[in-house]
Amino acid sequence: MLLSTVKARFGNRQGRTDGGKGRFFRKSLIMIFIVSGIPGLIMGALVYGIAGGRVESELLQLHYGQIEQRSQNIDDQLSNLELLLSHWAFDNKFDYSLNGFDFVRNFERTQDITRTLIAMQGSNALVKKAELYVGGSSSVLFNPEYTVLDNKTTSGMYDKLIQGKNVTYWTQWSFDTTHPDTKDLTLIHHIPGGSLHPFGVLVFRFDNEKIANMLKTMTPYEEGETFVLQNSGELYVSSTGSASNSPFVTALREKIASSGAPKGSFFLDYKGKTYTVSYGSLSRIADDWTYVSASPITNIISPVVFISKLIITVSLIALLLAALLSWLASRSIYLPVKRLVTLLGSHANWAGREDEFTVIEKQWRDLHTESLELNTKLKEQLPHVKDSFLHQLLQGYLNDYSEEDLLRRMERFKWDVRHRHFTVLYVQLVGMTNLDGTFRHGDEGLVTFAAVNMIKELAAQHFEQSDTINFHDLTAGLLLITPENQSIVEAFEIFSEELTQYINRILKMHVTIAISRPVSLISDVPLAFDRTKQAVSYRNFENVNQIIDLEKNHLDSDEVSEPEYPFALERELIQALRTGREEEAHGMLASFLDVLSGKGAKEIDVQQGMLHLLGSVLHAIMVSGINPNRLFKGANLYEQLSQIREPRRILAWFQDKVLDPFQKELTERSDAQVKRMIEQVMIYLQQNYRNDISLDNCADYTGVNPFFLSKTFKQVTGKNFIDYLTELRMEKAKELLRESEIKICDVADQVGYQHSYFNRIFKKLEGMTPTRYRELSRST
Repeated sequence: MLLSTVKARFGNRQGRTDGGKGRFFRKSLIMIFIVSGIPGLIMGALVYGIAGGRVESELLQLHYGQIEQRSQNIDDQLSNLELLLSHWAFDNKFDYSLNGFDFVRNFERTQDITRTLIAMQGSNALVKKAELYVGGSSSVLFNPEYTVLDNKTTSGMYDKLIQGKNVTYWTQWSFDTTHPDTKDLTLIHHIPGGSLHPFGVLVFRFDNEKIANMLKTMTPYEEGETFVLQNSGELYVSSTGSASNSPFVTALREKIASSGAPKGSFFLDYKGKTYTVSYGSLSRIADDWTYVSASPITNIISPVVFISKLIITVSLIALLLAALLSWLASRSIYLPVKRLVTLLGSHANWAGREDEFTVIEKQWRDLHTESLELNTKLKEQLPHVKDSFLHQLLQGYLNDYSEEDLLRRMERFKWDVRHRHFTVLYVQLVGMTNLDGTFRHGDEGLVTFAAVNMIKELAAQHFEQSDTINFHDLTAGLLLITPENQSIVEAFEIFSEELTQYINRILKMHVTIAISRPVSLISDVPLAFDRTKQAVSYRNFENVNQIIDLEKNHLDSDEVSEPEYPFALERELIQALRTGREEEAHGMLASFLDVLSGKGAKEIDVQQGMLHLLGSVLHAIMVSGINPNRLFKGANLYEQLSQIREPRRILAWFQDKVLDPFQKELTERSDAQVKRMIEQVMIYLQQNYRNDISLDNCADYTGVNPFFLSKTFKQVTGKNFIDYLTELRMEKAKELLRESEIKICDVADQVGYQHSYFNRIFKKLEGMTPTRYRELSRST
């Protein structure tokens, strides 16, 4: 977040420095020159002049520091090994499924475990063997290859590792029953990881030689002794292979024990030599180890005199190069500072007048301020995150979480949920279509928002902990968290009464409130919510205020009456639809809904009845040869209908979304059939106009009555049947007169007229005789 803010603020800045340097560059150049040149000469003189006690003391302190640093490196390596083994112990490869697992039959998983152990074995050079032991009736050892342990001695040796009091621990263990004195440093972890009843172990066996070489890093000289021992136990590892009871080791342990300090350093005179000894602790799992490093002091201080002389010589030469090297070093050191200044502040704001880090500090403070502002915004969003969690809980999306997980998550959202009961209220507003224009379709979200605000205010007055959920569809949910032993029946009654009055008075709507039975587990809240939603569907379908308390009402009792379904009205409605009687179908639908939602009808009965009617209508549509998916464009009509809870809205939806599209489709289909019939008639006339043809002939040809044919012919073509036939014959006659030499009487015969009638009608329509028409057409 902070990086994106930096980019947003400074990503478009293109100003760069022009080679000028600030005060930091000049000061750093001088400082590097002093550090690189003068200290070398001073150090050489001091070391050469006082190569005694002070140098010896300083070198010893340096030696102690090195030992402590190297011990820390060793500690880090051992910690990494512990973390590595713990990581694998919690891997699902080593879960409860291994207990009693058939490794022979399921050889693929056996090979996978072997490959995993090989990878673990190769992950660290100190690990000599990575093993998996699974106990039980048939003990199995992966070493790293799969092995069945028939030897009870070997199985018992590994079973003792499972019986360790700690989940993860270090030990020195003998894995060779024939050589019990040969022990390996071993790291054990029970499996499955985190189990209180382990059935196996993961084992890291370490290479003793490599462990010894690692300990030698704390003894940078050929002589001396370094070892590690467990404060509570027999674990002991030495870099030289010496025994834990050797005289020198015993002397060191006694000296450390007498000091009483957890770490420190001292000198020890042993057999004519003075040893400098450093010791400290390594914090291991469930225990502490003590490391001890002893080196002869002569090995430390003998090079001092030679090195001091060498330092003086080298320092004189280095002084000549100091200036050049200081300049080069200053430029290299300054490059990241220059880049940071360029990123955080433009050249115009800096230009070398201020120290570079002053500029960086100012810009960083600004970014820090913006970061605080962003964190504030994040806190403001937490209520929305809380609402989201509550939605997921009520919808059942958190069923995979355990009860304790849900408790902890709710506690993080500042809910007090320990020793509490949980009650769910489901509120549904009805009567929106009866407000005569107060609210329009699409205002459901606005109405619900207003109602939710009322619910929040009233719930805060009557209950200690409450959270309201807005479903934006004229419904809302309310989760109440109340003490276990506190009765809140009276509070429920007062709250429900006040909420009903507010909604009736302010929103002019009615309300149905369903109250669940109290539950003591958060995981039962989704079920309680589902039951309250289901209870609302059993409300009376009349627009009245209703309160359904599941603690008192039993919706599954025999008292619920069976609804009467108007089958006769359904048949009449479908028959009206099939025959195209649109207005009658709408009236039948209104009557059907009136009967279904009669006095005492439940919402669920009305919804089920209308859904059944929808199914019957869709079946009738399919029987008529229309694909409902194409007609309704793939819409899920059942889902849409099930979301409507008021009679007027159900009636309007059914008419607009189901009946009207079907009637329109039937009308369009009828018009298309008529057009095809008239086209057939026109083709028939063009093919038979020479014959004695009439309206009755064409009606017989198409299979309809003459009156219907005459009416539809006029609607489609805009002309009467006889006018169209006459016009067709005249056009053919004029074509013959223009393009042929046949006689006028033959022309009349070919277009279906007698000669005398042809002359009269031609002159009437064209204003001239056929002979004159032929003469004029040829003269032009």
